[in-house]
Amino acid sequence: MLDHLVIGEAGPSTTLGTIIVVSGAFLILMLLIKKFAWEAITDMLQKREDKIANDLDSAEKSRIAAAKLEEERQKKLLSSKSEAADILKQAKESGDKNRQKILTETKAEVSQLREKARQDISQEHEAAMASVKDEVASLSLQIAEKILNKELTPEAHDSLINSYIEGLGKSNEAR
Repeated sequence: MLDHLVIGEAGPSTTLGTIIVVSGAFLILMLLIKKFAWEAITDMLQKREDKIANDLDSAEKSRIAAAKLEEERQKKLLSSKSEAADILKQAKESGDKNRQKILTETKAEVSQLREKARQDISQEHEAAMASVKDEVASLSLQIAEKILNKELTPEAHDSLINSYIEGLGKSNEAR
């Protein structure tokens, strides 16, 4: 059935002939590949090599940019921490100054209130003493009139009041 496909008989010369035919076919195939496909293959391999080189360069540039960004971020972070510490320090100093100012103002106000209270007490004391003096004088005059059954002159009246007040002062001092 496959008899018509056989070109020659099998034998020692067939091997040499087969080698020559196969070698010729291989050379022709190589020439055809060189003429039609070799440039396309080398262009494709060159493009691939260039792409890989570009990708490596791009990756290196990206790595350098990322490192630079990381360094800038670290600097900004340190700067932010420093600014935050400065802000806190200023706020604390401002708070301390305000506290001292409020304390000073409060102490001054309390001092003024104490002084005013002392003055008010002193005035009230003087007013009370004057009122008591007037009442004592009036009572003394009434008592003296009843005792003496006569009316006193203003000079005698003042003299009597002053001596009575001096007597009261001495008796209060003795206590």
